[in-house]
Amino acid sequence: MADVIIQVRKNGSYRVEGEFKLIDHDGNPVPLPEGKKFISLCRCGASVTKPFCDGTHSRIGFIGAEEARQEFDATPPLP
Repeated sequence: MADVIIQVRKNGSYRVEGEFKLIDHDGNPVPLPEGKKFISLCRCGASVTKPFCDGTHSRIGFIGAEEARQEFDATPPLP
């Protein structure tokens, strides 16, 4: 197999490029969209096309773990 690149997109999906197989929790292959050079996997949990991203993250204001952690760490503790 060729190199696989997985990019964590800021407040968005995981973008996967390269030659790979995607399997479900039972070990069954998940069909990949034909003719695409990459796929985007849902990270917000709200996509109706799971495991693929449908852009819902941008409509619901999803904040990725990295940014959420920074916001939490910057919040002063309650008295």
